[in-house]
Amino acid sequence: MTHSVLLAEDDRPIRTALERALTLEGYRVTAVADGIQALAAAHRERPDVILLDVMMPGIDGLQVCQVLRAEQDRTPILMLTARVETADRIAGLDAGADDYVVKPFEVEEVFARLRALLRRTAAPAGDGTGADDAGEGHDPRAADSGLVEAADLRIDGPSRRAWRGTRELELTRTEFELLELLARNAGIVLDHSTIYDRIWGYDFGPGSKNLAVYVGYLRRKVDVPGRRPLIHTVRGVGYVLRED
Repeated sequence: MTHSVLLAEDDRPIRTALERALTLEGYRVTAVADGIQALAAAHRERPDVILLDVMMPGIDGLQVCQVLRAEQDRTPILMLTARVETADRIAGLDAGADDYVVKPFEVEEVFARLRALLRRTAAPAGDGTGADDAGEGHDPRAADSGLVEAADLRIDGPSRRAWRGTRELELTRTEFELLELLARNAGIVLDHSTIYDRIWGYDFGPGSKNLAVYVGYLRRKVDVPGRRPLIHTVRGVGYVLRED
């Protein structure tokens, strides 16, 4: 199946190189140079995935992302950013992006992240993480109903909604899948490579900050003041969801 990609990048050499590489990889590409064109193309083309540069003239990538999400457009968005600070990456996630790649990047990493986003979009509801066989924390009732409960968390896979206590959590696609993976394996330490494989379908190596950024942002939404922290770091290994 040929997937369509909307590529928005104002740097012509990067745009041209990515358009050529994506086309050779088998994607159908619409390439534009700024945010205004990106919004128009997103409305017109209805792409399968969007590759969106953060820094563009006029309307930047963050604003494009915010507009699409405000319109309830759930097309997966992969952000391209030259900003390396954690706060800048979080801004992209907060705008509704599903993932990001930091410039300069290897084109194979872009391909891997696009494949992961497209797999998760195509997966049946509640079946996107492959988490249910990660360890002994699997609850058969959760698989049958699509509901997962851990501590005071409640996660509904089919509707992609989650609550802590009575408060519903506003989560991006990747945040939801990461929380569901941890909750399905509550009490079990999941190492970095396992999480990368289950969520992104690709291990980006020990130097990647991608997982740490997502965990940090997820904590801001789940581990709020007045509640016991649920997401814990096991140094040198990975992460675990448990109520200490």
